[in-house]
Amino acid sequence: MTRFLIRNVSVLGGAPSDLVLHDGFVAAAADGSEDVIDGSGLVVLPGLVDLHTHLREPGREDAETVETGSRAAALGGYTAVCAMANTSPVADTAGVVEQVWRLGREAGLVDVQPIGAVTVGLAGRQLAELGAMATSAATVRIFSDDGFCVGDPRLMRRALEYVKAFDGIIAQHAEEPRLTEGAQMHEGEVSTRLGLTGWPAVAEEAIIARDVLLAEHVGSRLHVCHVSTAGSVEVLRQAKARGVRVTAEVTPHHLLLTDELAASYDPVYKVNPPLRTASDVAALREALVEGVIDVVATDHAPHAVEDKECEWAYARPGMLGLETAFSIVLSVLGERWELIADRMSRTPARIAGLTGHGTDLAVGSPANLTLVDPSARRVVDPGELASRSRNTPYSGTTLPGRIVATFLRGEPTVLDGKAVK
Repeated sequence: MTRFLIRNVSVLGGAPSDLVLHDGFVAAAADGSEDVIDGSGLVVLPGLVDLHTHLREPGREDAETVETGSRAAALGGYTAVCAMANTSPVADTAGVVEQVWRLGREAGLVDVQPIGAVTVGLAGRQLAELGAMATSAATVRIFSDDGFCVGDPRLMRRALEYVKAFDGIIAQHAEEPRLTEGAQMHEGEVSTRLGLTGWPAVAEEAIIARDVLLAEHVGSRLHVCHVSTAGSVEVLRQAKARGVRVTAEVTPHHLLLTDELAASYDPVYKVNPPLRTASDVAALREALVEGVIDVVATDHAPHAVEDKECEWAYARPGMLGLETAFSIVLSVLGERWELIADRMSRTPARIAGLTGHGTDLAVGSPANLTLVDPSARRVVDPGELASRSRNTPYSGTTLPGRIVATFLRGEPTVLDGKAVK
């Protein structure tokens, strides 16, 4: 195992010091056997953890594979990602989640933790094999029908009750489908002007309100995916004040982009939930700082060219996120390194139960970490991304910050901004 000495680096924004990596852990002192990295001007953070990634494999390897998505994640500073269940076949059995888990281990770039489906085939009618997935080699702890809402309240209650036995989590895609039929973008002034069917904020807020009540009643853990409205923030704030066991995530694009971009009719801006208003963006930013929203999750959603380069109405929703998330969060939060570490590493690792990730980087901690250059600037070029897909909304945009290196258990997956393998 290669050993490293990172000289003159700032750990979480502190005074420059040396950081030693030996045998997969942060070590107390160098012994002269290490490869030396100049960390001058760089900041070290615990490796980033993503609670919401779409890797598409099995079934849509034309858009992404576990390997290409893992490489994109490593280049984005991530050491662990949670892979959503909407593959083909759906990850609703122990066999499929174990397949994804093993593909992640073979790639060896990040720890890939599968998320299991709540219902068979994501159809919302029958609970999937939650117990079998939980006791599989993949040890699934988060279950989600993301892309679809678990709309039946009785089924949602049963799911919450079931996972409580092993302290599992139901991660809800909050969308009342009867309020979003035919929806193309956020319902508001812009949708009216463009003549596009709107996706009302209340479709999200009503499901979150229902589910926090169910979680409170059952005493189980609920996680809300990709929160996008100011109203949702208020529902979550009240639920947390009552002690409901609810956590929530926000995506980088919902922290930065607004529904005004739909006026371009460029399908790269079509996403679910849709881009909202500037006032929603402001509320989400405030909630993230306050802790009402617990984490930033990418909702990395790669799509093949034919699924995005078409008319808006026929385009599939979703954006790439893994390779740009850190820069977006840096632009939103500034150099508040402890806050960034908490929202992008420690808390998501805690929610997912990923031991060894999101550590304090103290001596003896697993060496899962990333080195960032906050002074760097880069122009996003879709052709240079590691993902198999190119549907980034930031093409040609200058973003702050650069991932210089990423280490998984002391082994580099990225060095000098380039993937090691």
